[in-house]
Amino acid sequence: MERNVTGMSVKKVTGLGDPPSGPAIPQAYRAAVVGTGFMGRVHSHAVRANGGEVVGVAGSSHAKAERFRARHGIARAHTDALELIHSPDVDVVHVCTPNHLHAPLSLAALAAGKHVVCEKPLATDADTALSMTTAAGRSGRVAVVPFVYRFHPMAREARARVAAGSIGRVGLAHGGYLQDWLLYPEEDNWRVDPEVGGPTRAFGDIGSHWCDMLEFVTGDRITSVSAQTSRITDARGEDGRAVTTEDLVSFQFATAGGVVGTAVISQVSPGRKNQLVLEVSGTEGSLRFDQERPETLWAGGRTRTGLIWRDDPELSADATRLVSLPVGHPQGYQDCFNALVADTGAAIAGAAPDGLPVFADGLRAAVLAESVLVSARERRWVDVPTMSEVGPA
Repeated sequence: MERNVTGMSVKKVTGLGDPPSGPAIPQAYRAAVVGTGFMGRVHSHAVRANGGEVVGVAGSSHAKAERFRARHGIARAHTDALELIHSPDVDVVHVCTPNHLHAPLSLAALAAGKHVVCEKPLATDADTALSMTTAAGRSGRVAVVPFVYRFHPMAREARARVAAGSIGRVGLAHGGYLQDWLLYPEEDNWRVDPEVGGPTRAFGDIGSHWCDMLEFVTGDRITSVSAQTSRITDARGEDGRAVTTEDLVSFQFATAGGVVGTAVISQVSPGRKNQLVLEVSGTEGSLRFDQERPETLWAGGRTRTGLIWRDDPELSADATRLVSLPVGHPQGYQDCFNALVADTGAAIAGAAPDGLPVFADGLRAAVLAESVLVSARERRWVDVPTMSEVGPA
């Protein structure tokens, strides 16, 4: 079996991304939430915003699970996540834990016949992400990974305009994702620990979002990367724990469709809180989406430049369906999660919502992450395996 540049074996894999099939799906959306941190709160809110029920929560301790249960009015608190996952009144399991637990919990949920919404990164390595994607395909369950920035209406508008040829043939894409929450050495988090968060931090955590947005908006795939990684501090926390994961990533890329571009990913850029920016330029125009200004889409051409607003009467149907608030009431991050859960519920009911990110998209992100790490480590261009090439070790 041939080996590729990321160290994964190569073979033909079928069934990835096939529509769900299997037993009849209940109409209720009865969710288990595993994880009591920020993401657990976001997921719980999104379930309820869509008329679903969070029937139980599991945490790393009984005290954490009980506090979360009481604060959010949930019926049950569990210390044993597997006990909750196997509960007969659970239809969908939302995995909102540290990264190293994503695979065992998701696989257990799929084996129990549950649908799954698993936070990204899907897994801490591509081979594990493949096993999860394969298990999801075989189970016939809906398995979703929350690349939620897809659900901003103006990101969908950018995608629709690119697909319609409004900006001509795309030749350039650039941007980045900048944060500052790990700027100071005393700031620490489980994501910094490679045993818990995985071997890549900045790219795996937020660079994956940027690459997903690029490929989603353009409908094109990154085929090669040249990356650099860096840290501004080699020790974190009160005890000065050694750090091996990256704070910064800068990379060039090329796509199957002939697009070239660059991106900068950082969790240590002072003043930048959550700035995901993607700009694509074609032969007839350019489009720029900024997640911190999600109500508008910048559109530029040789003779005219301006902003497209969320109330534009010519907004595409896909963008329009995601408009959930009257214009003048800004839509944001939580609204994206609400829309993701709405489409997850629709998929469970048998529909095929356009743009719903599934486990195959999480696998794609893991493959890109490993290619970026190889490129940075070996200081060379690396070819990114296609999805048809990725196989188990």
